[in-house]
Amino acid sequence: MTGFDVDAIRRRFPALERRYDGAPLSFFDGPGGTQVPDSVIEAVADYYRTSNANHGGAFATSERSDAIAHEAHVAMADMLGAADPAEIKFGANMTTLTFHVSRSIGATLEPGDEVVVTSLDHQANIDPWLAMAADRGLTVRVVDIRDDDATLDLDSLDAVLGPRTRLVAFGWASNAVGTINPVAEVVRRARAVGAQTYVDAVHFAPHGPIDVRAIDTDFLVCSAYKFFGPHAGVLYGKRDVLEALPAYKVRPADDRFETGTANFEGLAGTLAAVDYLAWIGRTWGSAGETADRATAVRAAMHAIRTAEMALYARLADGLESIPGARVHGITDRSRFDDRTPTAAVTLEGIAPREAATALGREGIATWDGDFYATGLIERLGLAAAGGVLRIGLVHYNSAEEVDRLLASLERIAAGTTSASSAV
Repeated sequence: MTGFDVDAIRRRFPALERRYDGAPLSFFDGPGGTQVPDSVIEAVADYYRTSNANHGGAFATSERSDAIAHEAHVAMADMLGAADPAEIKFGANMTTLTFHVSRSIGATLEPGDEVVVTSLDHQANIDPWLAMAADRGLTVRVVDIRDDDATLDLDSLDAVLGPRTRLVAFGWASNAVGTINPVAEVVRRARAVGAQTYVDAVHFAPHGPIDVRAIDTDFLVCSAYKFFGPHAGVLYGKRDVLEALPAYKVRPADDRFETGTANFEGLAGTLAAVDYLAWIGRTWGSAGETADRATAVRAAMHAIRTAEMALYARLADGLESIPGARVHGITDRSRFDDRTPTAAVTLEGIAPREAATALGREGIATWDGDFYATGLIERLGLAAAGGVLRIGLVHYNSAEEVDRLLASLERIAAGTTSASSAV
């Protein structure tokens, strides 16, 4: 592996050249949606220029559009480690896909069956199951977190699993506090009681490698706009599991789970996003220049993980030196393998919105609030105070940007920069 060249990476992202009030914009808002490289922008534009047509036509643009859509399914199978591109389903977003497939899963369950969710998760992997359970007369059980580090309590998981458990829905990583769950172990414990698993990998996908066959999950969902692509949701489902489910579709539709006309330009952009990751793997990862796409993407995600966590250590060091700053979640450096480079921060006496506003006026993009991890922020006792300030690093962030962010936060914490006075 050669050195990870963040400057070369940044040149691929036109948005990173933008300036605000004379200063460069710094994007630490990745957990809410990443910026996209030039090749993704061009792929979407080129689709409109050369391939814009509906599915199944006996003419050139429709045939080209269908070929792009097929290759997008193959690309996502490569990225997720799926055995068959038919196991990949595209939709509007993870939330919409989950509501859709929950209806099919629910139709196979009986009153008194049990569904397990967690208090660590985004509501998009909780509320669809609550709604489905209410419709079908199911029991919902909740896995709790550990108070000290906001990690999933596996003893709590064992306590709720039982002979009537039919589905365990949980996240690969928390979009609020960055906790990475022991995914394969949770799947194993669910499998031991005969339950299926539904994994939300939206937050983890831009930060590390995913192999659905290695973890043996039945379902996994992610969103392309979180891993440098356009707004599109992706569902993986084991082929035999999908085929066993009833489908809610119009009669002539070819696919049982991709309803309506696809977002073909989004599929073109998603294909380009996966190919961008493969480029990283071949250029700076352990994959050679001639490596196939699946191998190259895995190498990219390992390289990205290494670069991001080195940068996160720099951020963590700086946050620890700011009086009144607290990071919620895993702070023990020996356990950083169990977290993403996403920091949930509170500043004593300063509302998260005020801090985010002050940073925004300095051209630094962060998020504040609960980020739809509503139950988790309530569980941590932070909802009434406005949640947390979320700082999300991705591989195109630089050390200079982190230092700039820390300097701004130090001024905000000291009261020398406020939401009303920041420039």
